[in-house]
Amino acid sequence: MEIPSKYEPKRVEERWYNYWMEHDYFSSTPDEREPYTIVIPPPNVTGVLHMGHMLNNTIQDVLIRRARLLGKNACWVPGTDHASIATEAKVVAKLKEQGIDKANLSREDFLKHAWDWTHEYGGVILQQLKKLGCSCDWNRTKFTMDDDMSASVIKVFVDLYNKGLIYRGYRMVNWDPEAKTTLSDEEVIYEERQGNLYYLAYDIEGSDEKVTIATTRPETILGDTAICINPTDERYHHLRGKKAIVPICGRVIPIIEDEYVDVEFGTGCLKVTPAHDENDKNLGEKHNLEVIDIFNEDATLNSFGLHYQGKDRFVVRKEIAKELEEKGFLVKTEQHINKVGTSERTKAVIEPRLSDQWFLKMETLAKPALDAVLNTHDVKLYPSKFDNTYRHWMENIRDWNISRQLWWGQQIPAYYYGDGKEDFVVAETPEQALELVKSKNPAIQQSDLRQDPDVLDTWFSSWLWPISVFGGIMEPDNKDVNYYYPTSDLVTGPDILFFWVARMIISGYEYRGERPFENVYLTGLVRDKQRRKMSKSLGNSPDALQLIEDFGADGVRVGLLLSSAAGNDLLFDEALCQQGSNFANKIWNAFRLVKGWEVADIPQPEAAKTGIDWYRAKLSQTLVEIEDHFSKYRISDALMAIYKLVWDDFCSWLLEIVKPAYQQPIDRTSFEAVIQLFEENLKLLHPFMPFLTEEIWQHIAKRTPEDALIVAQWPKAEKVNAKLIADFDFAAEVISGIRTIRKEKSIPQKDALELFMLNAEGVGDNMDAIILKVANVSKLETIDAGLDGALSYRVKSNEYFIPISGAIDVEEEIKKIKEELQYTKGFLKSVQGKLSNERFVNNAPEQVVAIERKKAADAEAKIETLEKSLASLQ
Repeated sequence: MEIPSKYEPKRVEERWYNYWMEHDYFSSTPDEREPYTIVIPPPNVTGVLHMGHMLNNTIQDVLIRRARLLGKNACWVPGTDHASIATEAKVVAKLKEQGIDKANLSREDFLKHAWDWTHEYGGVILQQLKKLGCSCDWNRTKFTMDDDMSASVIKVFVDLYNKGLIYRGYRMVNWDPEAKTTLSDEEVIYEERQGNLYYLAYDIEGSDEKVTIATTRPETILGDTAICINPTDERYHHLRGKKAIVPICGRVIPIIEDEYVDVEFGTGCLKVTPAHDENDKNLGEKHNLEVIDIFNEDATLNSFGLHYQGKDRFVVRKEIAKELEEKGFLVKTEQHINKVGTSERTKAVIEPRLSDQWFLKMETLAKPALDAVLNTHDVKLYPSKFDNTYRHWMENIRDWNISRQLWWGQQIPAYYYGDGKEDFVVAETPEQALELVKSKNPAIQQSDLRQDPDVLDTWFSSWLWPISVFGGIMEPDNKDVNYYYPTSDLVTGPDILFFWVARMIISGYEYRGERPFENVYLTGLVRDKQRRKMSKSLGNSPDALQLIEDFGADGVRVGLLLSSAAGNDLLFDEALCQQGSNFANKIWNAFRLVKGWEVADIPQPEAAKTGIDWYRAKLSQTLVEIEDHFSKYRISDALMAIYKLVWDDFCSWLLEIVKPAYQQPIDRTSFEAVIQLFEENLKLLHPFMPFLTEEIWQHIAKRTPEDALIVAQWPKAEKVNAKLIADFDFAAEVISGIRTIRKEKSIPQKDALELFMLNAEGVGDNMDAIILKVANVSKLETIDAGLDGALSYRVKSNEYFIPISGAIDVEEEIKKIKEELQYTKGFLKSVQGKLSNERFVNNAPEQVVAIERKKAADAEAKIETLEKSLASLQ
C-alpha cells in the first residue's frame, strides 16, 4: 500500500469510521467478558455540537476505546433528551413563523408538529459526534420520549405515588413567564443586578399620617394585602391595629405585627404580597391574609392591574413609578443591587407564583445516595473537591417540583373524575385508571376521565437513564440490565451534579438497590483565553465542526485534552488544536521515515541494540505512569505522558539512534524491533487519536478485520530497568552538551568530534555507542587530567573536553569567553551581595533564599568551567 507524503485527515476519517461501523466494532452484547459501560449524558434533541460536548465526548471515547483494547466488553450507550422547555420553545417559534399560534392548536396537533420537528432536526448532534470519532453502540441509541422510555417514567411515577412519595400541593413555585411553566429550584440561576429601591408613602386610614415602605418591585403594590411591622420596633407601636391604604388602587389593608420583619432593612415596614413572594405567602397564611395574584401566565398584568392590564411587568414598573411620583406617593428612589432569579433555559426573570403542582418527597430518598458518596464511597467523584458541593446539596435537599405546564413530554398519569381537587386517581393507563375510579364510583365512564394536562420535568426521565436504557424499569430482571448495570464511569459537567448525577444515584438505589455507576469524572467548563465561559451571545465559541475541518478530529481531540485537567476549566485556544495537528504530522512523518528505510540481513549495531532496549524500558516506565493517571482520571496527564514518550523518546531519540547512515540499509533485527515498538505506541495513542493510528496500523502490514487496531491488545508493562533509563538520561545530557557546543561554535553535525572524559562516572559503557552515533563522535576516551586547546562542559560531576583546534577562530573564542566570564563574575557578585545581607537572609522566604544560593553555586561552577576553557586556549 503506497504511503501518501502527507497525513490528510479528510481522506482518512470517513473511510475508517465507515470501516469500524461496517465491521460492527462498536456494538456490544452480553458475554463472558468483564463489561465496561458508559451511558452518554444525553444532549438535548435540539442541540448541535459545541465545545463542551467535544470535550465531554472525547473523554468518554478515550475511556471506551481503552477499555476495548484492554479486552473488556465495551458498551457506550448514546441517546438524546427530549428537553421539554427548549424543544417546545423551538416548535412554538417555528409555528409562529408559519402564522400558527400554539393556543389555537389541540394537544394532539401540537405534538404532531413537535414530532415532525424532532424527526427533522433531532439527533443532528449524534451524527456530529461521529465526525469526532465517537465509538458509541449506535444500535442502542435511545431517546427519552421513546415508547419504552416513556413507559418507564410513567411506571416510576405511579410507583412513587403509591409509596406516598409523590403528592399534589398548592405551593409558591418558580414561574418562567416565557416558557409559561414552573421550574424546580435547581433550574433557577441567581444573578446580581442593578435595580432601584422605591420608597412609597401609604396613607393611614382615618388620619393625615403616612407610613413609608421600601420595595424593589413597585408594580406588586397592586397585590398588597397587608403592611407588617416588627412588634419590637417602637417607631411603629402607634400603628398597631390600624389600617393603611394602598396607593393608586385604594385598597384598605390591615397593619399586622411579626418578628419576621427586619427593622434594619429599608424603613422597617414591609408590604405583604402573598401571591408574589414565598416569605409573604408564609406571612399571609400565618395571619390569614387575602391572596391577590396580579399577573397572567406571561407576566403581563391581569384585571387586578387596573389601567395597566395587559402590559408587561417591566413596562409597568417604569410607568407606575412615574404615576406614583406624579401623585406624591414616591418619596425617593435609591440604587440597589439585589439577586434576581432567572430561568436556566429561557433566561427570563422568574416570577414567584402560587400554583397547584406535583412534588416528589426527597429527604428519605436522598439518604442512600448521600451515604454512597460520602461514607461508603461506592460512588467516587473525580476530583474529590466536589464531595463537599454534593454534601451541601444533598443535606439541604427540598421536595422536587416535577410538573411542567407544557405539552412536550410524558403527560402526568393522573386522571380526574370529579369537581374536587382530590377527585383523581393515578394509574399507568387510562384503562387502569377507570378500574380504580369504578371502585369508588361505578357510574363513571372512560369519557368522564380527564388526564392532568401537565407533563413531567425532563430530569424526571433522565434520572432513570442508566436503568431505562437497558430496559431495567419495565423488565427489572432482563439480560442486558443484569449484565451492564451498574455502569462503570460517568463523564459529565459539575453544573449538573445535582440536576442529574445525584438524582441518578437516588433512583439507582431506589430501583436497583445499588449504585448506577462507580466513578463520576467531572470535567471543567470550556472557556476562552480571557477566562470567559463560551457562549453564542458572546460570540467566543468556535464552530466545532469547522475545527475538525481545519485541524482534523485527532488534532482537535488532542488539543482539547492537553489542557483539560479533571475538574478544572479548559482555557481553549485554537493553537492547541494546531499543536494536536502538528503532533499527528510528526507521527506520520516518523512512520514514513521508518518505512522508507531499506532493510538488509546485516549485523545489528551496538547503538541500535542498546537504544531499543532503552526504549522498551522507557515504554514500560511510561505505561506504569499512564495506568496511574487513568486510575485517578487524569486523562490529560496520561495523554501528556504518551505525547512526550512518542515525540521526545521515540521520534527524537530512538529513531535517531537506529537510523542508518545516508543511503545505507538498516539491519532487519532493528527494523522489526522499531516496527513492533511503533505498534505499541499506536496502541497507546489510539484512544486519543483513533483515525491517524488506525491508518498507520493498516499501512504497517496487511490486516484482517480481526487484526484492526481498534480491537488490538493494550500494551503490558514489563519490569522497568531503572538503571538503563538512568544511564541513558546521563548519555542524553552528554549528547546535549555536544550539541550545544556545535550550535554555539557553528560546528556542522557532519563534522566528527573527539570527546574526552575526566572523572567519568555514572554513564555505563553500553551508552558509549549511542554517544558516538548520535553526537557524531569519532573518538571517546577517558583522561586523567584536563586537556589543553579544548572546550569543556560539565554533566553532573563529570567534565568533558572537545578539542576544537582548526574548528573555530581561537582568538575570537578567547574574546567570547572573557566577555562571558566578566558577565558571570558580575552576576555572582550581585547574588553574593544579597546573600551577605543578613536582613534579606533572615526575612525572605526560605524558598527564595534557596533559589539565590543555587544561582550562586551555578555561577561559581560556570566560572570554573570558563576559566579552564580559557586556560586551555591561551
